Amino acid sequence: MYSTNYSSPLGEMLIAGDGEAVCGVWFLGQKHFPSSDDFIKKDDLAIFKKVRQWLDDYFNGMNPEIDFELKPKGSDFRCKVWRILCEIPYGETLTYGEIASRISDTMSAQAVGGAVGHNPISILIPCHRVLGAGGKLTGYAGGIERKIELLKLEKIVWDR
Repeated sequence: MYSTNYSSPLGEMLIAGDGEAVCGVWFLGQKHFPSSDDFIKKDDLAIFKKVRQWLDDYFNGMNPEIDFELKPKGSDFRCKVWRILCEIPYGETLTYGEIASRISDTMSAQAVGGAVGHNPISILIPCHRVLGAGGKLTGYAGGIERKIELLKLEKIVWDR
C-alpha cells in the first residue's frame, strides 16, 4: 500500500492506494486512522494525482465525477453500507434509518452507524451526508466541525 499527503482547507489528509485504486482517504488523526507504518510514501502515482485533482475541485465547490476506482476494505456488511453511501447525490442526505431500511426491514440504524463510522475513504464515499433521525447532525470520524463544513460546502441544510 502506498500513500501521499493532501493539504485540504479542513486540514491535512492522507490518501492511500494500491497503485491502481484508492483504498483510503483520512484526515490526519481522525478516528480509525491507520498507522503510517502501513504505507510506503509515493507521491507520484497517477491515481494520487487524480484524487488530489478531485479533492481540489470538490473543495472549490464543484461536484466532480469519480473516474477512478475506489477499493475500500471491510466486511461484506460494511461494503454494502459504503455502496449505499456512494449513491447519495451531492447536496443531499440520508439518515441512518433510511440506509438501514434499504438493507432490510430488521436492520438497525445503530449497525449502519458503526459501518458509516468506519468508512475508510472520507469525502469520496460521502459519509458526511448521513444524518441522524429527523435530520439531526450526528458524529463524524473526522470531527463534527469538519462535517459541518462539508455540509455547508454542499449547501446542505440540516436540523440543528
